[in-house]
Amino acid sequence: MERATLAQFAPIPEDDRQYPLEYMDANSVIKLREDDASVAIGICNPSDTAFLAFLEDFHGKPATFFHIERTELSAYLGKRLSSLDAGSPKGAARDEERILLDRLANDAPIVNLVNSLMIDAIRKGASDIHIESFAEEARVRYRVDGILVTAMRLEKGKFPAVSSRIKIMANLNIMERRLPQDGRISAHLGDGRYDVRVSVVPIADGESVVLRLFNTEGVPMGLEDLGLDARSLRQLRAMAAHPHGLVLATGPTGSGKTTTLNALLREVASERIKVITIEDPVEYRIEGVDQIQTNERIGLSFDSLLRRVLRQDPDVIMVGEIRDTPTAELSLRAALTGHLVLSTLHTNDAVSVIPRLRDMGVEPYLLAAVLRGALAQRLVRTVCRSCAGSTKPEARERAVLKEYGLTATRLVRGSGCDACDGTGFKGRTAVFELFGSDDRIEEMILRGERASAFTDYLAAKGFRSLAQNGLALAVKGVTTVAEVEKAVMG
Repeated sequence: MERATLAQFAPIPEDDRQYPLEYMDANSVIKLREDDASVAIGICNPSDTAFLAFLEDFHGKPATFFHIERTELSAYLGKRLSSLDAGSPKGAARDEERILLDRLANDAPIVNLVNSLMIDAIRKGASDIHIESFAEEARVRYRVDGILVTAMRLEKGKFPAVSSRIKIMANLNIMERRLPQDGRISAHLGDGRYDVRVSVVPIADGESVVLRLFNTEGVPMGLEDLGLDARSLRQLRAMAAHPHGLVLATGPTGSGKTTTLNALLREVASERIKVITIEDPVEYRIEGVDQIQTNERIGLSFDSLLRRVLRQDPDVIMVGEIRDTPTAELSLRAALTGHLVLSTLHTNDAVSVIPRLRDMGVEPYLLAAVLRGALAQRLVRTVCRSCAGSTKPEARERAVLKEYGLTATRLVRGSGCDACDGTGFKGRTAVFELFGSDDRIEEMILRGERASAFTDYLAAKGFRSLAQNGLALAVKGVTTVAEVEKAVMG
């Protein structure tokens, strides 16, 4: 490793790009220079290869290391600390506590524990990791196929070190335990690179730390991979083929709306079309698409970004979510002025986007002019193929199927096995309902018809609801009636 002095890299970064002073002191490390492509790091212990690997993984970009003398680093830190006037007894005590937590967090057993938790969660197909501190112990749970399952329990005394380790990886303040914090980790885990969104919230007995896992190298899904039937797939593609208008995806958080919109974006993106997205957060990178992440703290809200994006001469705009009236008005006016706008809403079904937008203050003439259609979706667990077995429908199941015009002599259930951790389910699939606007729907919007009138009209045209499509999957043996009732009809 090449030796260097701090003077060679002057001026040393001293803003929020630099490591905390206590972290620099405890780990004998200093960030010398950083840009978008690489980072230069000074380290006093070049033989600590595990720490070097952690630093490069933490930054998510190529790192060049230089051997810095500890005496020079100590002198630099002394000047910085004296300038901050951190010499009060209270400040010194907090500094000592921070350094202790920092050292605990970087101990090999804690590093290995946190790494193994993330790798194990990925291996089991988890979307989130929940680590919570309680009065007697700490609990680790994974969200697998939408359900939380307990992975392990930790000694109460280990939680501060685990929490601090995650905060260090996410570039958060390890001493802040009174306020919520949000951060991000980019790292190689298992066989892929993951973006990990970190949320830390104080609770009565400590903290709740939640990590959401995004595989940035996963194979992207196309529209044909989503599970839409042939008719709905043709209808959705026809909506996206319009040069302007509004297409909406609706459903609760975690129902797969972002996956659907990203598949739709991949369908329309080309060299001849300018596509811009406004997202919170940017979950999946799409080649050839300009993706922008919101940041409310510095004024980059959906509506403020949308105003600026319209000056970028876009053909297609994806707005991550229509949350308020300004965003709704701007999105619909963008659709009216020659742009195809894709977005999401939180409603119980597809038809409810119409009264929802009216309630947000959107004028009926504007909604009628731009709405191309809406898609609602839910995720249901699929029966584990390793332990699936055919059984006779129960009386309750027959009654539910009959209500929706369906029958079945046999249904499929999973008995539970090692492959599915005894749940009887392995993986999830989407259930959809979809409608496209037409002249009659435009007239009904202008007249202010109730949602039930739209439902009746669409049903007469052959529209199939979430419940109908979900139960059809149960009849085919993909899922169960009870799962559809819980996810779609509950």
